Amino acid sequence: MSLLESVAVAFGIVSVWLSVKENIWSWPTAIVNVLLYFVIFRQQRLYADMSLQLFYAAISVYGWYHWLFGGASHSRLKVSRTPRRQRWILLVLAVCFALVLGTLLRRYTNAALPYVDSTLTSGSLAAQWMMSRKYVENWAVWVTLDVAYVALFINRGLLLTTFLYAVFLVLAARGHVEWSRSLRREMETA
Repeated sequence: MSLLESVAVAFGIVSVWLSVKENIWSWPTAIVNVLLYFVIFRQQRLYADMSLQLFYAAISVYGWYHWLFGGASHSRLKVSRTPRRQRWILLVLAVCFALVLGTLLRRYTNAALPYVDSTLTSGSLAAQWMMSRKYVENWAVWVTLDVAYVALFINRGLLLTTFLYAVFLVLAARGHVEWSRSLRREMETA
């Protein structure tokens, strides 16, 4: 356990907790978190997850803007459901990306667990994009991914990161409850 990992964990918990609360500050704290994890995952040879951090940094800027101005008439974005067609598109893209990335990692790198790494990475891409659009279902995807990430990080000996993803799992479950309530309130007032 390093100081770098400890700081990354702290920023990660704060960021996800703020996301659960639909607080706009979740995005800048996420940027700090992912930049720290870029370094950590590089050290651990989890290259897909390392690269994922760059996507997270970019989608955090997008999410920050979209949450502020992505609603009707450039207002704050409200929680909604993922359109059915987008669910299927995301699933197909995630599976295809996982297979291609896993194959590339297996063939051309010394990646520790190429297909596990790539599958979790592709699922995370989909979930994070869903969060940036404030789709309530993003939390169900995160719950599934966080269970698998806990196992991966135990395997890699990243104890603080294992703890972080266990906290993420609890926060994702809480996020689903909170955002579902928010969605119900929006539907009642519409």
